Amino acid sequence: MKKIELKILGLSYSNTQAGSYVLVLTERKGKIKLPIIVKPTDAQFIALKIEKLESAKPLIHDIFKKVGDLSGLDLQQVFISHVVEGTFYTKLVFSANFEDFEMEASVGDAVCLSLAYSCPIYCSEDVLKVAGIEIEDDGSMTKEQDQRNKSDREIQAGTSVENLEKMLIKAIENEEYEIASQLRDRITELKK
Repeated sequence: MKKIELKILGLSYSNTQAGSYVLVLTERKGKIKLPIIVKPTDAQFIALKIEKLESAKPLIHDIFKKVGDLSGLDLQQVFISHVVEGTFYTKLVFSANFEDFEMEASVGDAVCLSLAYSCPIYCSEDVLKVAGIEIEDDGSMTKEQDQRNKSDREIQAGTSVENLEKMLIKAIENEEYEIASQLRDRITELKK
């Protein structure tokens, strides 16, 4: 499995999930971006580390790092191994007294710990294929990404229209004319 190194590109408030933030990771050498929803506490820690600011009191990731330092525990890398239905699965790879071990963590906590330990973040090639998006530096879609999005919309519209047409036939058979008229309008809208 090929590992691709990522870096933090930015952090912003999520318009789709109230109270959450979007962390954008990007390939070190490439144009693919990986947007990930993170908790507000993770976003706070990430923002402080990006801006090189210190919290008045240590945050949990700082405390974990301090305990790790005292016990000889070192985080070697963060690895985002796969994504299933929008959930990222992440492993922390530790080294402790001549023995390496792995532990699962949320992607937000893993990125926070990577910042606390100054260790690299990697992801599998599959993760970028499934959840990555290609964006130019000016924020516009690359031609390839725009074509993929268009193709995805066409597939989605085709599937939706096909399903709606089947539902329309059943509604007419069951003499549910009000539902049939709504379905007909939606089909017309999707075909435009």
